[in-house]
Amino acid sequence: MKSVSITILGIESSCDETSAAICHDGKILSNVIANQLVHQQYGGVVPELASRAHIQNIVPVVDTAFQTANLLTGPEHFLQTLSAISFTQAPGLIGSLLVGCQFAKSLALSLGIPLISVHHMQAHVLANLIDDRKPAFPFLCLTVSGGHTQIVLCESPSSMKVLGETIDDAAGEAFDKSAKLLGLPYPGGPLIDKYAEAGNADRFLFPEPQIPGLNFSFSGLKTSILYFLQEQSGRNKNFIQENMADICSSVQQRIVTILLNKLKKAAMQTGIKEICLAGGVSANSALRKSFEQLGKKYQWSTYIPAFEYCTDNAAMIALTGYYKYLAGDFSELNVSPTARAEW
Repeated sequence: MKSVSITILGIESSCDETSAAICHDGKILSNVIANQLVHQQYGGVVPELASRAHIQNIVPVVDTAFQTANLLTGPEHFLQTLSAISFTQAPGLIGSLLVGCQFAKSLALSLGIPLISVHHMQAHVLANLIDDRKPAFPFLCLTVSGGHTQIVLCESPSSMKVLGETIDDAAGEAFDKSAKLLGLPYPGGPLIDKYAEAGNADRFLFPEPQIPGLNFSFSGLKTSILYFLQEQSGRNKNFIQENMADICSSVQQRIVTILLNKLKKAAMQTGIKEICLAGGVSANSALRKSFEQLGKKYQWSTYIPAFEYCTDNAAMIALTGYYKYLAGDFSELNVSPTARAEW
């Protein structure tokens, strides 16, 4: 008896990327992302502008995802072969979430197929299952993005537990706010990474917060960077420009050590050696390099998604939808997006 194929359309619209992806029997066939450059002139994401851009982008992005998947699988009409539609339900900007949610609900209703709501952070963790080389369960995942910093114990695609998280600001925000203090444009995190390549990470020492357990804190670090720059600039108005590479490298090293020291602690407490990274900040070169070095030192099996699956993307939404489809975990059509939501 021939098994039934499962094809999922995934839609991601939690912040300022409009993305659509096709997952066929657990394999990603397409992953299309439209970025919103309009926010650069404002130094951060403007929610109203983000939701308007999603409205403009979502139809062509979904259409492109279908076309790309067709190129890989033949001339089938995917609308007729879709098994379900998954979408980001939480957390995120409510206006942005509404666009993806309403589109997914309308299309699912018109096709008479199931609707699957996805928690954005669960999807980031499961992005590690996209590539052929996958972690074995249970595994730990350090999920680091602009809005979240968490250590997650993943026992199965549907069973996850947050072991530690930030009590204030996220690591990605610490990167971006530090970049803003240095006069760098938004998004500043990648620019800090770029400047840091030529810098001395040990030139300037910033404090590591002493937070108990496996939780994180970055607000104090941001404050110390602010005071440091104010003091040094008061002595030399050109201090930042003359020392940009060393400052970026020192800031980056401190953020990375904060993250990995907690991850090492979690690995020792649980005894788990299958360790993953996820989230937009996992694209940071220093974090990736230090993570892999730590894995070799402690004999971990380490995993990092490909770059396109680190930042917000629909491939992780589609794959999570696939696993939820297998579990029969569907949503009603009256489901609503939520800006903040626990797992």
